[in-house]
Amino acid sequence: MLNGIGIKIFTGTSHPELAEIIARRLGLTLGKASVTKSSIGETDVCMFESVREDDVYIINTGSDNPTSVNTSLMEMCIMIHACKIASAKRITAVMPLFPYARQDKKDKSRAPITAKLVANMLVKAGCDHLITMDLHASQIQGFFDVPVDKYLYAEPSAILYIRTHFNVQDVVIVSPDAGGAKRATSIADRLGVDFALFHKERKKANEVSRMVLVGQVKDKIAILVDDMADTCGTLCLASQHLAEAGVRTVDGRPQVFAIVTHGILSGNALKNVEESALEKLIVTNTLPQGENQKSCAKIEVIDIGNVLGEVIRRSHYGESVSKLFHEVPY
Repeated sequence: MLNGIGIKIFTGTSHPELAEIIARRLGLTLGKASVTKSSIGETDVCMFESVREDDVYIINTGSDNPTSVNTSLMEMCIMIHACKIASAKRITAVMPLFPYARQDKKDKSRAPITAKLVANMLVKAGCDHLITMDLHASQIQGFFDVPVDKYLYAEPSAILYIRTHFNVQDVVIVSPDAGGAKRATSIADRLGVDFALFHKERKKANEVSRMVLVGQVKDKIAILVDDMADTCGTLCLASQHLAEAGVRTVDGRPQVFAIVTHGILSGNALKNVEESALEKLIVTNTLPQGENQKSCAKIEVIDIGNVLGEVIRRSHYGESVSKLFHEVPY
């Protein structure tokens, strides 16, 4: 808990529920601010309390709604700017899901590196520090000229979930693609279990045409791990392949689970999950999941508010956050 002296926490409109969880963890109340839209769609921000010489944390995640990603980003930039010109001592942007993280490189002619543009916008607005979780591409840290706490992973929370819900010796950890092999092997090594991975070929950026399983999953509980689930095409196709590869079944249902940090779940994702061989899709609350849970019984949520709250506490007091790379705070 914090004594509330010299620290203020504000939230935008993208995920106020998570901001409340973080504030409760710290024993604070959210700062009074208004974030609204004008009749012509402009974002209007008003801070109703002083931030002079305060350590300010502004919580606003990337959005699960295509129409509000840019709104969320502009809210963050405007709130940072408002605090900067109101003489805040330090301003930290807390963005559990970093927007435009998949646009991190120039992968074709005349393509923008939008993640770099977002970094420039935040720094120019007055951001002194960024806290994010499971950054899609590590090089995004280098886009910033300010400190970035990007080595925050949902991995400890995922491992705790696996230990408390499964007999670990029956589990095999599976990466849905070669790019996630490092994540899968890290979790598998810490659990002391085997891992497998899929090699996939894509027709388009978010459309998979063919997947090949590498590794043994027969008679095991297969747990797919990834950093984000968008349309869930990859996860659903992987779950079908795992079912065909002979994973353990209970009452005729393949025991295939997926644990994902960012549940974007756009388009037909919920329908895809409901109709897939997945027993459950476990996501964290870096994005709001209330409506998704109502629409799909297979969705389960891991709360990472306590982790982010502890990061803020340690950051405020100048303590190391590296312990949180491997442990879930109490």
